Amino acid sequence: MSKTIDILATDFRALDVLIRVYRFGSFTRAAEDLEMNQSVVSYTIDKLRGVFDDPLFVREARRLIATQRCEEVVAEAGQLLERFSQLTATRDFDPKESTQTVTIACNYYERELIIPHLAHLIRAEAPNLKIEIIDSSYLGHDKLLRMEADLLIGPFVQLGAAFYTRTLYEDHYVCMMDPTHPKAKAALTMEDYLPLAHVYITYGGKWKSGYMQTLEQEGHEISIAMRTPSPAGIQSLIKGTELVATVPERLSRKLGTGLFIARCPVSTPVQIQMVWTARTHASRMHKWLRDLVVQSARGM
Repeated sequence: MSKTIDILATDFRALDVLIRVYRFGSFTRAAEDLEMNQSVVSYTIDKLRGVFDDPLFVREARRLIATQRCEEVVAEAGQLLERFSQLTATRDFDPKESTQTVTIACNYYERELIIPHLAHLIRAEAPNLKIEIIDSSYLGHDKLLRMEADLLIGPFVQLGAAFYTRTLYEDHYVCMMDPTHPKAKAALTMEDYLPLAHVYITYGGKWKSGYMQTLEQEGHEISIAMRTPSPAGIQSLIKGTELVATVPERLSRKLGTGLFIARCPVSTPVQIQMVWTARTHASRMHKWLRDLVVQSARGM
């Protein structure tokens, strides 16, 4: 049988197995998720290795690593499976009857401000639908392309034609400090702001907040006294000290209890976006989900 016929003969189930192994990075976890014997998963991957003339996965330091060819196949297979699913699915989507799973990638800001209200809206309309919230970190777009997430929410920009975006709202930066801080009196100027003892939120060191990008572009540099990977617990770090943290204003409403809040002199806006791909663009369920996200953002 020719390679072309082999590929055409590869069933959708085999491609689904490949995607699960890729997503979980484990034959065992993929088998558990698919509720099948691990030997069946291994056999299926071996079969696909022959079809695509590639090992697909290799082991490095006990980790299962996908090859470049595997990355390409998974991306195409995901779109193929989604199109097939849309063709065979019923036209109507009934939230009350749905038992599907939606996966949303976001970070601390969104989990504090958007997700709680969104979860209540989803549960009210679709009590049996399952929700999985995962950390987007700085890899949110990659997680969409790898089908690890259905939707991405956060201060992200569109990265090419592969993505659809919608702006949910615009926030701005403020500075949180102890009420006894010497600068907790009047509006901060840039001259006041730069030499303050800043708590800098690194977000794992792979992403920079908009205000920091603007400062660097304008040739400014702040005095960093402390670095922390997340805004979580930052109010406890600030209270009773001369430390100052720059965060989005809406987040300061959650974190700034008992602190003085001053408008940040860096005027860069924070645009909170909803991002998705063609894989879910036409899905009735995901259109419904996106509408709820918009509703949740408006209700904040």
